[in-house]
Amino acid sequence: MLRHPIKILTTGLLALILSACSSGEPPSDWQNYATLGLYSAAISEDGKLAAIGAQEEGGSLWDIDTGARLYDWNHQKGARTIVAQTAFSPEGEFAVTANQQDLVLWHTATGRAEWFWTSPGEILDIALTRRGNYALLGLANHTAVFFDILNGGVVRTLRHGGRVRTVALSRDGKTAITGSDDYIATIWDIKSGQILQQLKLDNIIDTVAISSDGRTAFSASSLDRGVIWDVASGEIISYISGNEPFKQRRISYLSARFSEDASKLLTGSASGAVQMWDPQNGDMLGYWRTHKKDSYGPNSVSVLAVGFSETGDYLALGSNGVLNEFQ
Repeated sequence: MLRHPIKILTTGLLALILSACSSGEPPSDWQNYATLGLYSAAISEDGKLAAIGAQEEGGSLWDIDTGARLYDWNHQKGARTIVAQTAFSPEGEFAVTANQQDLVLWHTATGRAEWFWTSPGEILDIALTRRGNYALLGLANHTAVFFDILNGGVVRTLRHGGRVRTVALSRDGKTAITGSDDYIATIWDIKSGQILQQLKLDNIIDTVAISSDGRTAFSASSLDRGVIWDVASGEIISYISGNEPFKQRRISYLSARFSEDASKLLTGSASGAVQMWDPQNGDMLGYWRTHKKDSYGPNSVSVLAVGFSETGDYLALGSNGVLNEFQ
């Protein structure tokens, strides 16, 4: 991250720093959750649980502290479900798994299925409110729907100009952020269905996140820098990556989460990088690389979910089925 006698010196520094950045720190510990790879993954807000959709085993819930598989979460007994999306409620008491159109709400303490329902379109992403009472679904039919799980039915339909690839909710469930294939990230008032803010990026939106208090948003499009912005004003606070003075770095962020006090932003990329950022200035505070199962094959894995543990460690679930812990 860093040019005649001065040119030689700075060129050496630049090469050294870029070399360090390309490697990153390895995880302090890791656990394998799947025989093959994953379709989907989620980490609870307290960093205690992980829900996955594995290629071989289907859906399941895991205890991150012990590495124990707690429950199999397939939609039909004796059959493997292709769990394409999964998410936790903010307090972690409930989780949802979904194939392309059918969803099941599960109780994380008992492992029991509580509710089953069918989406009005192909599901591309999910976010849950507290106790799993409502779900925000990002759909391929150019809408996001706010669904009443307990009583059934769509409460609010949020229309977009493209497929809604990514969604997130504030902890109180009042504010939503969505990202769609029309390159636009949108902040919504869920109660009224009104657009509060919009931000146009340069490509399809891969991921969005919102802080627990609903004040700060993050959005990132494919092979582009990420943007941290203010929910109330819509003004950009900072950029992450892509704003280096020498050359824009092209990164696809696939997962992101703010810390409890919104003082940090943890991101995971399509190239296996996990990075910590200061949202106020875009400074990178930490950089890690996910564990590879084999020394051969692809050089990296996609980071499908990131999270913060109660012990202060950082968590990342890779598409190869490995849960990584970083310090």
